[in-house]
Amino acid sequence: MRKGEIAGISVGMVLLAALFGWVFTAPYLSNQGLGRTPGIILGGTLTESPDDFTSLNETVQGPLLMKQSGFPPFVNYLSWVGTPEGVITATRPDGGLWAKRVRERGGDGFLRIGDETFRMEAFEIMGAERLEMMAQWAAKAGRSLDEPLYAGSEPLNEWEVFFWRPRAAD
Repeated sequence: MRKGEIAGISVGMVLLAALFGWVFTAPYLSNQGLGRTPGIILGGTLTESPDDFTSLNETVQGPLLMKQSGFPPFVNYLSWVGTPEGVITATRPDGGLWAKRVRERGGDGFLRIGDETFRMEAFEIMGAERLEMMAQWAAKAGRSLDEPLYAGSEPLNEWEVFFWRPRAAD
């Protein structure tokens, strides 16, 4: 083999290794200003869902990780609030992939909260109930419904709301 061929193969192997590294480790980073880069590894310990998710509000800080069933198997960070029946999440009304997938394919997936991973199913919430749930989500974020979560985002009363309930084992 010539030096040029060896160099080309070496560069290709490095690029392939970098691609695999990204695929298996990159989180969804839109709120950190780094673009929308999903990963595919959820992690955590598959756990039976609690009878009441509100207890997690006090014990787990930060976002949860969400992975939808099906392909592509993207993992996204989401802000959340636990309720007695499940988990409220919200997203900007910007046509994001995960919200579109819930609408088109159904909401089967997994939520990792802390080190525990739960089998869940998402449902889009509409009407007056959407604003009630969004008010709970906004309160946990320390915001009111009339203000944006961060500079450049829509007021929270315009955000899309999804409610996650436990689902049976596959």
